[in-house]
Amino acid sequence: MNINILQLIEGAKVASGITVVIDVFRAFSTACYAVDKGIRRIYPVGDINQAYQLKKEHPDYLLVGERNEQKPEGFDFGNSPDQLINTPFAARTMIHTTSSGTQGIVNATNADEILTGSFVNADSIVRYIRAKNPTTVSLVCMGYACEYPTDEDTLCAEFIKNELEGKNNDFAGMIATIKAGDGARFFDPDKQSWSPENDFHLCTQLNRFNFVLKVEKEGELVYLRPIEV
Repeated sequence: MNINILQLIEGAKVASGITVVIDVFRAFSTACYAVDKGIRRIYPVGDINQAYQLKKEHPDYLLVGERNEQKPEGFDFGNSPDQLINTPFAARTMIHTTSSGTQGIVNATNADEILTGSFVNADSIVRYIRAKNPTTVSLVCMGYACEYPTDEDTLCAEFIKNELEGKNNDFAGMIATIKAGDGARFFDPDKQSWSPENDFHLCTQLNRFNFVLKVEKEGELVYLRPIEV
């Protein structure tokens, strides 16, 4: 099994084999929490105008996401697990657009199949890939707004790679590095309204969920399908 760690949009464009698009803070952690709270289908969308159009066509869909970390005008929720965790969404459909994670899905056009990646379902991702036993695995780290690599996405990729290769992981050390680095913003008092501290803790709960989110096609759209592993 050839495992490649790639970065940003450029990495997504060259990803092949089973591709895991990683966005720990916060898109693909938020997506897992949404599914756990009852969302039955998630449409990941790169273009915010397309997201608004889908909401206009389907007013009953939830519109969730961010630009510059904050909830855009007219959205139901921001890209925050903390905003979703206490709300049940029985059989609802969600439109999800973010600056990083959903952009990776849109650009991973050469992948054989695409999974979303985060710490909260890392073990399920590893078990899914082991069962498939592909020749190539691409771990694509989407970074901050697709502008530069981040600690949390790169370390999540390293965690998955180590697990697949049977190597030990120092998860506590990884979290300490993230908290001191790119995760420090979640502890800034001035940012709590859109980047609450609890998002840091929710996004770093290792293996909380026992499913992967796989990208499936539906006409011109794609959606995330949960698969228990």
